[in-house]
Amino acid sequence: MKPLSVAVLIVNYKGYDDLDRALASLTPVLADDDEVAVVDQESDAAAFERVLAPYPRVIAVPNAANSGFAAGVNRAAARTRAPFLLLLNPDAICAGPVPRVLEQWLRDHPDCGVAGPRVLDADGAVQESARRFPGPTTALAGRSTWLTAHFPGNWLTRRNLLAAAAHGPIGVDWLSGSCFMTRRDVFDRLGGLDEGFFMYWEDADYCRRAAALGLSCMYVPTVEVRHLAGRSAEYDRERSIRAFHASAYRLYRKHYGLLGAITGPLVRLGLAVRAELRVRQSRVAAARAAAQRESAS
Repeated sequence: MKPLSVAVLIVNYKGYDDLDRALASLTPVLADDDEVAVVDQESDAAAFERVLAPYPRVIAVPNAANSGFAAGVNRAAARTRAPFLLLLNPDAICAGPVPRVLEQWLRDHPDCGVAGPRVLDADGAVQESARRFPGPTTALAGRSTWLTAHFPGNWLTRRNLLAAAAHGPIGVDWLSGSCFMTRRDVFDRLGGLDEGFFMYWEDADYCRRAAALGLSCMYVPTVEVRHLAGRSAEYDRERSIRAFHASAYRLYRKHYGLLGAITGPLVRLGLAVRAELRVRQSRVAAARAAAQRESAS
């Protein structure tokens, strides 16, 4: 029997139409010896069965509860055996031979622990999926800050967000978990993703722990996925916002040592306040959209 090659790990939460598109995009780029495992959080059995019907090779892993993204990835990995693991969001579409290119990159570069493709928005804009580890400048010039939104070419933003300017493979600090590949032996040494992260930042944590093993993280923009971004989060927007900020705090306390311990309470308070402001903004936006729909009907 030919040895297994790549296991694609997908964690779905209510996004069945997106999942169908993701699986359809994988079909032409998978080898016969690849695996696909889908963990379906808060599973709708009928919808899940309907989506998977055209894809008999998929290992279905329904879950009655929502255990979070990291736990879902770990559960999917445990159901597969291939030596390379490709994390793929259900709202991501492979626009080329992503599994083959990333697998070959990791085979050719044994000192690389994580590799990821270029990630595009639905309109073709480059998502900032390759970044430096969060630091003091991230609050000023991170992906969603005022400075980045209004002055995207500023030096701090270009220092933190590396994807848009890269035209060939480059080493980065971390890659978005919407799509990246890692070695199973590295995944096992690290104990998988940290399930203390319910959603968000588990990818940065994983890449940082891989770096501590002396392994590089490579952005490989010669192959692409299209990522609709945030689709699952829309099913429970407020929980998603709070999870993002809680995970940011966990990342800070976990990796910033004495500084994190000293400044942790202040950082936690700041993130909690920011989260509630974002929740309020989300409620206002949802109410405005509902009013517009009602007036148009």
